[in-house]
Amino acid sequence: MRDLDVTIEAMSVVKTILSTPSAPAAIGPYSQAVRVGNLLFTSGQIPLDPVTQQVVEGGIVEQTTRVLENLKAIAEAAGSGLDEAVKATVFLRDFNDFAAMNAVYAQYFSPSGVEPPARTTVEVSRLPKDVLIEIDLIVRIP
Repeated sequence: MRDLDVTIEAMSVVKTILSTPSAPAAIGPYSQAVRVGNLLFTSGQIPLDPVTQQVVEGGIVEQTTRVLENLKAIAEAAGSGLDEAVKATVFLRDFNDFAAMNAVYAQYFSPSGVEPPARTTVEVSRLPKDVLIEIDLIVRIP
C-alpha cells in the first residue's frame, strides 16, 4: 500500500446577502436570499406584491403565480434564473390545492427542455399573513 500525502486547504466561502426591490422586502429579521459560493438560498416567499407589500387577491393560482414571480426576480437579481433551481420546498395551507399549485408550478419549472428541481411539498396549519402558499428555493448561479 502506498502512503499518500494529502493537503487539505480550508476554503474561505463568502456569505453575500441579496436584496432586490423586484421582490417583497423582508417582513422580519431575515434576508430575501443568501449566496454562498455558487448557490443561492432564498427565504420562503409568500404572495406579497413587491410594490404594495400586500397579499395578492385571489386563490391558489394567483398566489402561486405571485410567489414564483417573486422567486424569479430574486434568482435573476443574483444572475441566475428558475431554470437553475436545484431544490424547492413548497408549503401549502391546504393539500387540496396541490393540483392547481402544481399546474402553475409546472409552467415555471417544467417548460420544454428544462429539468425541474427536486421538491418537497408539505401541508402546514398556518402561514404568515394567512396566505395559501410559501415556497423557498436553492438555485445554482452559473
